[in-house]
Amino acid sequence: MSGRARVVIVQNSPGSGPGRLPGWLVDEQIDAVIVAGDDLPGRLADVGDQADGLVLLGGGFMPDDDERAPFLPRERAIVGEAVEAGVPVLGICLGAQLLALVGGGEVTAQSGETEKGFCRVDLLAAAADDELFAGLAELAGSGGDAGDDPDGGLRMMQNHKDSITRLPADAVHLGTSAACDVEAFRLGRSAWGVQFHPEAPAERIAEWDVAQLMTDGFDRSQLLADAMAHAEANTRQARALVGAFAAVVRERRR
Repeated sequence: MSGRARVVIVQNSPGSGPGRLPGWLVDEQIDAVIVAGDDLPGRLADVGDQADGLVLLGGGFMPDDDERAPFLPRERAIVGEAVEAGVPVLGICLGAQLLALVGGGEVTAQSGETEKGFCRVDLLAAAADDELFAGLAELAGSGGDAGDDPDGGLRMMQNHKDSITRLPADAVHLGTSAACDVEAFRLGRSAWGVQFHPEAPAERIAEWDVAQLMTDGFDRSQLLADAMAHAEANTRQARALVGAFAAVVRERRR
């Protein structure tokens, strides 16, 4: 197939942008097209001129809150088509929750698994053989570079109160954390969900609402300082994840 591959990034909320993703995808020789949730059609075939892969961003609401976001039924239908067809999907935060829901899993609002700031994510044994996470498993295990945990683990941006509380029966659980059970999973052969935000840099925390964070029991200055201390490792790890997804997109397109 000639030409460059194209990944459609679904922006579910104006406040949840693609961050570092478009630039990293371009570096991987993949065109990134951003589509607002409101502009989604009802079928995968109508998503842009060509969708060789999908990225589903966050949004701050539940994946079945159709009254608040009337486009969600269309997004779920498109994701279901993509999973069945083997089109690569990367769901982030809300996107991961939507992917889990489409697959028959369960998402719980205000689940008690709240995470804010740069949090440690531990990869499970299945990650070592996963197309997306095998390289990250090696990075997490090295623990030798600036900002790395000495005993392994990833450092990823978190900003959620809702979470996946039951994975689809046929999903593969890939990552977890002390506060949140489901941090990463694979559904089918080409769809992944991550509760964390690889697109968001440490500096994003400086934009968060101080009063709301205090209400939730978090101090923004502490969150930001910790994130900056792990910024180098986070960028390296998040970049590797996006690069692996790009490689899957290119491979599936052949």
